[in-house]
Amino acid sequence: MLGFNHIQTLLKSFFKEIGELSYFTSRFFKEALKPPFEFKELLRQCFNMGNRSLFLVGITGFIIGLALTLQTRPTLMEFGAVSWMPSMVGISIVREIGPMITALVCAGRIGSGIGAELGSMRVTEQIDAMEVSGTNPFKYLVVTRIAATTLMIPLLVIVGDAIALYGSYLVEHLKGDVSFQLFFNQVFNSLEFGDVVPATIKSFFFGFAIGLVGSFKGYYCDKGTAGVGRAANSAVVFTSLLLFIIDFIAVFVADIFYDL
Repeated sequence: MLGFNHIQTLLKSFFKEIGELSYFTSRFFKEALKPPFEFKELLRQCFNMGNRSLFLVGITGFIIGLALTLQTRPTLMEFGAVSWMPSMVGISIVREIGPMITALVCAGRIGSGIGAELGSMRVTEQIDAMEVSGTNPFKYLVVTRIAATTLMIPLLVIVGDAIALYGSYLVEHLKGDVSFQLFFNQVFNSLEFGDVVPATIKSFFFGFAIGLVGSFKGYYCDKGTAGVGRAANSAVVFTSLLLFIIDFIAVFVADIFYDL
């Protein structure tokens, strides 16, 4: 009986949080479409998120490109298909690996940062002070951050994909003496409209999820310093889970259109 009550409590808290997140999402769209618009704060958040994540995304993409090529090359050589390496790496990175790895890195880097920042403001009552002074803290703090992540994650994905492909090229150049032009000609010849567009579209949803969950956890943070830590930690955990769900849905929908 105790186990059943515990499961019942967990389910109640889960559905309660889903409901609160749904309300939070609807409030975002309501506030985002209503003037005045905080363009200056939006640009500042875009710069902070993009600029501060660029190095980490670049390093991660470069290592992914190196590791993927080094791991796959021996297998393709056994089948005499090493000439297909640029095409295989290009499709894998652009379609799936690049967007997903970049989004997970940004979930840890940006999502936790948003959760901790807004959580600290909630704990120190800065958000309450903004409400008392007549400022709309939701529009200034939440809308700008969610919009910034939605806009910047696709750009970071493009940068990460490009650096990952360059890392793959370096391995192919050193191992197989493949020229830069030949490698990237094969990559771009193998990519189709159906590879690039779904990956780009889902990266916008990845960015929206990162900003939404991080802002939600921070904005409704529990009191005390421990609450800030829980907000930052749960933001990363829930965002990562949500990213996998979004990715599965995107792949499922794209597969339906391929069949059509």
